[in-house]
Amino acid sequence: MKTPTNKILSIENVIKKLEFYCAYQERCHDEVTEKMRSYSLNNQEIDSIIVHLIEHNFLNEERFACSFARGKYRIKSWGKIRIVNELKFRKISQYNINTALKEITPDEYLETLHKLAEHHWGTMRENNVMKKRKKFCDYLLRKGWESNLVYEKVKELEGKNP
Repeated sequence: MKTPTNKILSIENVIKKLEFYCAYQERCHDEVTEKMRSYSLNNQEIDSIIVHLIEHNFLNEERFACSFARGKYRIKSWGKIRIVNELKFRKISQYNINTALKEITPDEYLETLHKLAEHHWGTMRENNVMKKRKKFCDYLLRKGWESNLVYEKVKELEGKNP
């Protein structure tokens, strides 16, 4: 019977692997803790490794939150509601969430909504106006855009293309 390789790793090897894991991409504490659990470490070992990673700047929740918010906003065009919910799901503090949202300027935010809405409205092939409106609103709401902004935008687009 073959023994799992993660059982025979020394703490030093685990630290090196986790340093690489954190250096490769920003991680939240939860992701790193989950990774350590896969190495079958006890809670005391996990805590000491987390402290090591924080002290050596491999792990930084504020940096993670800012990077996450920028990436999801710019690449996936998520709205603030979805970003906040995803950060809360990853157990990020409210202070770090607020800091991350400051990465998105209000003008840039509205410009992104405008581009996303115009593009999606133009690509929709629904003939029934009510169904088109519902599908459009559902799409933007699922992406985490505020309902008041979505409903204003749908009224504006319906006015252009009756």
